[in-house]
Amino acid sequence: MMGIESALGSISSADFFDRALRRLRFDVPPALTDASVIPASGDHGTDRMLRLIAQEQPIRPAAVLIPVIEHAEPTVLLTMRAAHLNDHAGQIAFPGGKIDATDNSPLDAALREAEEEIGLDRSYVEPIGYLDVYGTGFGFRILPTVARVRPGFELTINKSEVDDAFEVPLSFLMNPGNHQLHSKEFRGAQRSYYAMPFAERYIWGATAGILRVLYERICLP
Repeated sequence: MMGIESALGSISSADFFDRALRRLRFDVPPALTDASVIPASGDHGTDRMLRLIAQEQPIRPAAVLIPVIEHAEPTVLLTMRAAHLNDHAGQIAFPGGKIDATDNSPLDAALREAEEEIGLDRSYVEPIGYLDVYGTGFGFRILPTVARVRPGFELTINKSEVDDAFEVPLSFLMNPGNHQLHSKEFRGAQRSYYAMPFAERYIWGATAGILRVLYERICLP
C-alpha cells in the first residue's frame, strides 16, 4: 500500500485506518451545541473570531462525513458545492450539512446528508469516529465523522446542492508539504487558514482546516 507522508516519515494506509480506529470515538463534544464552549483552533486570531461570533449570533450545529475510500491508494471523496447556492457557492466541501432535529446523532446527519447530496449508500460506509468540533466565521460548529468507505458504490449527484464529486489521494492531503498557510484580517486581528490546491481544485477554508486536523490527529505520533 502507498505510504502517507507525515512530518516524521510515512505511515501506510493500513496504519492510517488502525490509528484512526484507536484514536477516534463517538463522544459528542460539548462545543457542538454549547455557545460558551469555544472550539480550539490553535490560532489566536481565529479563536478571537469564534468568541465574537458566539456572542453575536446563534451557533449552527453541522455534521460532515470524511469518506476515505479504501483503494490500494486510499482517496478522500469531496464535493463541489452548486454554483447557485447562497452560502459557499462553488467551494470544495465534504458531504454534510446542518443537523436536523430528526437526526439521531451527528453521525446520522452526516450519513443522511451524504446520501441526499451525492447518493453515497451508507451500506458502503464504515464510520470510525469523530474529530474535534471545527468552528467557522459563519457560526457553524462542524463535527466531522471519519469513515472508511468500501469501493464499488455508485453516486447520484443532487444538482440542487452539488455540482460535482471527486476523489483526492489521501497521501496528498496528509502530506504537510501540501498544506499552505495563509492569513487575512478579521476585525483588526489576523486569522490563519489552510489551502491545499490539487490540480484544478482549490481546497481551502473549513475543508482544508478539517483535513489539517485529521492529519494532526492521525498522522502525528
